[in-house]
Amino acid sequence: MSCGINHRFIPGLAVALTLLGLGGCGVGAWSLGDTDSHGDAQATTMLQFINPQSVALAQPMPSPLLFDTVSDYAEGVAMVRLKSRIGYLDGKGQVTIEVADDNVTTAAPYAESLAVARVGDFFGYLDRTGHWAIDVQFSLAKSFSEGLAVVKGGTKYGYINPEGEWVVEPQFDLAEPFVDGRALVKLADRYGYIDPAGRSVVAARFRDAWSFSEALAVAKQEAQYGYIDPTGTMVIPAQYDGAFNFSDGLARVRQGRQFGFINPDGTMVIAANLAFASDFSEGLVAVLQDRQWGYMDKAGEWVIEPQFDYAADFSEGLAAVQQQGRYGFINPAGDWVIPPGYTNAGPFSEGWARVQLENRWGFVNRAGQLLTGNGFKEPVNW
Repeated sequence: MSCGINHRFIPGLAVALTLLGLGGCGVGAWSLGDTDSHGDAQATTMLQFINPQSVALAQPMPSPLLFDTVSDYAEGVAMVRLKSRIGYLDGKGQVTIEVADDNVTTAAPYAESLAVARVGDFFGYLDRTGHWAIDVQFSLAKSFSEGLAVVKGGTKYGYINPEGEWVVEPQFDLAEPFVDGRALVKLADRYGYIDPAGRSVVAARFRDAWSFSEALAVAKQEAQYGYIDPTGTMVIPAQYDGAFNFSDGLARVRQGRQFGFINPDGTMVIAANLAFASDFSEGLVAVLQDRQWGYMDKAGEWVIEPQFDYAADFSEGLAAVQQQGRYGFINPAGDWVIPPGYTNAGPFSEGWARVQLENRWGFVNRAGQLLTGNGFKEPVNW
């Protein structure tokens, strides 16, 4: 009986490997250049091995950072909460700000370097070190805008500065942040606008109104909605059953149960024949037709045909959409950039979008890579 031996040659150091046959073709032992004790002829083959090189050990793939709740990125960081621990995560996956007060239960994104945070039923503001800049004392608080923040003192709303001092004493039944030097306020059952000193610039005479957006604001007269300019003049007549903020140069309006879009002159540029639509963003608008979402351009033409179970606004060139129960991201051509694999998703902000993986939240970049890093610096025992 004969046994075949396969020969393999690899450039490098030559080593003679001797195989001893112990009956039949079985290999019982090996030696380097020996003869067996019986003086039998040896079956020998030459194998050449690669010169030894230092090889880097494979590193474990980093795990994505996942949290119980997260916010969108703002001012370079995003709020993250893991069990009772709250902090702010930078774009490299490091918690650069950790909330010092263990009693904080919720916190908002930073705005003008201060973040609203809650303890029990009251609110204060955190600085960029995670300590209190303005002590917990308000029954409601909103983020800073144009140097002032809406807070509720007692039963009324007013405005404070970053030092926590009253600039506009609490006197309003409702109040909104400043936009372009105007803030929407409510006195009794009427809405008007004030300047940063608290002076009335548009008398509280509207039955309903919104904050300014692109120099115009929704206002209601009688039972219809129109748009006013910063002086309070109705520049687009109150003729709509519903109206929404201007965004990307157009505003969504409702006539009966149908939606359309007008320009700042009040001209209807997309007829009010849409079942539902969002607001324009980056030149496109998500529109619902026959229970499916797609995207139209400013001419009212379909750019991405209805095919999604849900569609969000475009932000930083991508939009979150849902298909077959999962969320991913598409580009303005309708191509998948990040395949649908998430149970929920938010908009892109500062290069990252929050995404939900089952019951935890993380962040994904435009390349579809989940954010990794150290997260909270020290382990916590719960």
